[in-house]
Amino acid sequence: MHADSHLDQSITGRFKYAIALTALTLVAEVAGGIWTNSLALLSDAAHVFLDLFALILSLAAIKLSSFPASDTRTFGWHRTEVFASFINGVTVFLMALGIFYEAWGRLFSPQEVKSVPMLVIAAVGLVMNLVAASALHGHSHDDLNVRSAFLHVVGDAAASVGVIIGGTIIYYTNWYLLDAIISIGIGCVIFSGSWRVIRESAHILLEGVPRGMTTGEVADAIAAIEGVNAVHHLNIWTICSHILALSAHVDVMPEYKARQAEVLRRIEEFLFERYHISHTTLQAECTRCVEAPVIKELRHRPRHGQPHDHHGHDHHHTHGHPCSHDHDHGHPH
Repeated sequence: MHADSHLDQSITGRFKYAIALTALTLVAEVAGGIWTNSLALLSDAAHVFLDLFALILSLAAIKLSSFPASDTRTFGWHRTEVFASFINGVTVFLMALGIFYEAWGRLFSPQEVKSVPMLVIAAVGLVMNLVAASALHGHSHDDLNVRSAFLHVVGDAAASVGVIIGGTIIYYTNWYLLDAIISIGIGCVIFSGSWRVIRESAHILLEGVPRGMTTGEVADAIAAIEGVNAVHHLNIWTICSHILALSAHVDVMPEYKARQAEVLRRIEEFLFERYHISHTTLQAECTRCVEAPVIKELRHRPRHGQPHDHHGHDHHHTHGHPCSHDHDHGHPH
């Protein structure tokens, strides 16, 4: 817990630093864009505004994820990190579309700009973006939220590079069409990056199996542990980028019935060491449900007027289908 708290404080400090730098960049580029009549700088300023929104959103998500669990939110607010990442990815996606739209307009009606002030302001913006990106880079590999914010800042740095290159060539050639060409290139880079973040965060929000593992692989690994006969009704999902969860029914061999608590503990330790799965719910059984499928079929609860059994559940049908009301208490049968 202490290490997690220290990590969150480190990430929070870096986010605040990046937010301050990005706010300064926004002010400089808005003022500079109006002064130089540079549509490229104003477009970059709009890009920076979205970056600022994304960074503030990400910081808020980190704060919310530190809130404790409650009776109504038993997983706490950890999922806000993933939700913020999804929103960030969508805003970058829309930003790429906006860049394409602006570039299309400049292809047909290029406008004269003050290239020297444009170069200076874009260079200042690039330096600030690079400093902000370096602050976030250290945590961008293992945290989806930081990665999406890092993507925003890098995308803005790329836009600043495009403005600098365009401004330099325009200064010598007056070829204003180059602004549009460079903007299209920047838009393609941002478009591909945003799609990756949207895909990853949507996968988590849809309770997908974490990247890099399969249910079959994990089930086989658990079944190989001493005392385990089979595994079924297996679910694996991601709560946030630091917390993986698993639930399963474990069929314990009859000769290990008296030691099934030890078998379950061994499984939990194995899952944490091999797959970094820290939140496990295991239900022990003893050769009563061997024919059940590995992946559990889900059913909606009965609607009004539909027939159902008197007990409201049928844990151990031989065909392995789950009941209308699924009560996995996590206790050995």
